[in-house]
Amino acid sequence: MKSYSLASLFSGLLFGFGMVLSGMVDPDKVIGFLDVAGDWDPSLAFVMGGALLVFVPAYHLLIKPRQKPIDNSEFCIPNNKSIDKKLILGASLFGIGWGIAGVCPGPALASLSLMNTSLIAFVVSMLVGMLMVNLGYKTSKH
Repeated sequence: MKSYSLASLFSGLLFGFGMVLSGMVDPDKVIGFLDVAGDWDPSLAFVMGGALLVFVPAYHLLIKPRQKPIDNSEFCIPNNKSIDKKLILGASLFGIGWGIAGVCPGPALASLSLMNTSLIAFVVSMLVGMLMVNLGYKTSKH
């Protein structure tokens, strides 16, 4: 296994552990954070602030100065930079789903180890939705 694969594995495990430790895998806690007009729980703002305190200096010291990524000869930057209907629709569905369910893909995947049936159903539904979108793009191009 290459060193960047191990670094990716370690980073993913650390990210997942941080999500569980901070409570970001608890849908009730996330909904409490998103409910600014009701019984607002600001604790996740402190989690995000703490993450920024660690990330911003690391980014400026380690990531930004790079001329190329660790595992490729150049950075992969998308050609499409326009804000189109697909982007607006996808972002809207993401936000609505996050607000209703209190979970988004990262915390949902991190919480699979908790074996919560609601979160497992969320991940399965998310994967089915991703498959349907991919199939829709393939059929619309032909």
